[in-house]
Amino acid sequence: MEGCAAVKQLAGEERKSELERGVGEILIEDEALQARIRELGAEISADYAGRDLLLVGVLKGAVFFMADLMRELTVPCEIDFMAISSYGAATDSSGVVRILKDLDINVAGREVLVVEDIIDSGLTLSYLMRNLRARKPASLEVVTLLTKPERREIEVPVRYVGFEIPNRFVIGYGLDFAERYRNLPYVAVLHPDLVPNGT
Repeated sequence: MEGCAAVKQLAGEERKSELERGVGEILIEDEALQARIRELGAEISADYAGRDLLLVGVLKGAVFFMADLMRELTVPCEIDFMAISSYGAATDSSGVVRILKDLDINVAGREVLVVEDIIDSGLTLSYLMRNLRARKPASLEVVTLLTKPERREIEVPVRYVGFEIPNRFVIGYGLDFAERYRNLPYVAVLHPDLVPNGT
């Protein structure tokens, strides 16, 4: 039995090291993430007491944050998801996006809170907010886990912010590089050897 446990432990360490090879440095430890999410949950719960809250998660990055945030809320809430994608390389300047998955729930007259993983240029979020505002919700606010003020090209009002971070390429806790590293329990800077040119 001890031999079995040792083999499992070794296999676990190998998997862990393979995943962590992409980590340059840890930016926000998992304990700090959870502590801040508890604070956000308390603040949102107080603000939305007695109101019919609908959380709209932006796929795929916001899934971890949204799941943990929901568990900290003391008010009833519903959830829905949107998936959006940029149009080609020109989108960095144009902010034109397309909706890959739209909402299943009609947001008209609802108290809508958009849940984002990270805001950098603000262009995609600006488009999303215009799109949702046109659907006539009773209110429309944003909560984001991370924001990169240095990258902002257009200001979008964000009601709740978890952490301000420097302009670095980050992974973990839902954030990916080439669809990998989302399952890291903390937010880390991508290893310099892996950072794409021009990022």
